[in-house]
Amino acid sequence: MERPPLNALQVFVSAARARNLTRAAERLHLTVSALSHQVRTLEQRLGYSVFKRGPRGLALTPEGSLLLDRVAPHLDAIDTALRPLRTRRDNVLSLSAMPSMASSWLMPRLPRFVARHPDLELNLDSSIDLVDFADCRFDAALRYGPGQWDGVVSELLFEEWLTPVASPSLLAGRKSPKLDELADWPLLCPEDPWPHWFETFGGAAPKRFVANFSDSETRQRAAVEGIGIALGRMTMVRPLIESGMLIAPFSERLRARYAHYLVYPQRSREHASFRAFREWLLEEAASFRATTDAADIKAAAGRAQAPKAARPLDPGAKKTARGSTRAAPR
Repeated sequence: MERPPLNALQVFVSAARARNLTRAAERLHLTVSALSHQVRTLEQRLGYSVFKRGPRGLALTPEGSLLLDRVAPHLDAIDTALRPLRTRRDNVLSLSAMPSMASSWLMPRLPRFVARHPDLELNLDSSIDLVDFADCRFDAALRYGPGQWDGVVSELLFEEWLTPVASPSLLAGRKSPKLDELADWPLLCPEDPWPHWFETFGGAAPKRFVANFSDSETRQRAAVEGIGIALGRMTMVRPLIESGMLIAPFSERLRARYAHYLVYPQRSREHASFRAFREWLLEEAASFRATTDAADIKAAAGRAQAPKAARPLDPGAKKTARGSTRAAPR
């Protein structure tokens, strides 16, 4: 038997994973006809069928399933090995951002970046998954966390501040809560730093919370729906307060344990698209800090300083030893 061509095996693996010729052709930038021809060529070389074609798409034959198991890991390994050696296009930026940050803070501002740099292409992956810069998929990441990750540069964008927020429907017809009466109201999410809030601003934590949710966006949505009062991150809830969907009954703000950072590997310093994005991002972060109510921050901080602006690129920026960054828990 002649050895099957590598491109035919690549087409087979893509089609087998997609279970659909059209989707596989789109991913490979081929026509469906060209992809089908590659599959037929592979089947002729092998001497057996690899797919069963039906009205609902493709299904692997037993031989095709065995071929996929044996070939796909090797093709993936080749792709991984070659990825760091591929030439990066200066007009393309690949960025990872946590979903909460992407939807509430970054997306409303991105039109300004696109208008300033119409020739740049931004690939945004919204995820809390581990970012391993060693595989060269991403140029940078926006992360909420302690600010120290192995093997990367991290630059502070802005601190995060917490304050109770509630829907207008929950507060309707009732007196707005006082600080020392907050525990009498339905509160959400005991895992949030409520004890620190009560310790800082007075009152006592309730014996029971109304509900708990595993992620920030769901907690925020629960507050909007009037289920209870949430301890909201200002970065996320500020647009909802400005739109009237939420109310912040207190002027007090509590500094969060974590802050927001731009995180990137050393190699990104030489990437033109990243440098343009970084310059714009730091401007937006500075503007966001400047428009934060200084009186609120003063009342909240009490014993803490407001964040300093990130400095220009310099070789001494904060970094450690490995090359990956993990998102904060929420």
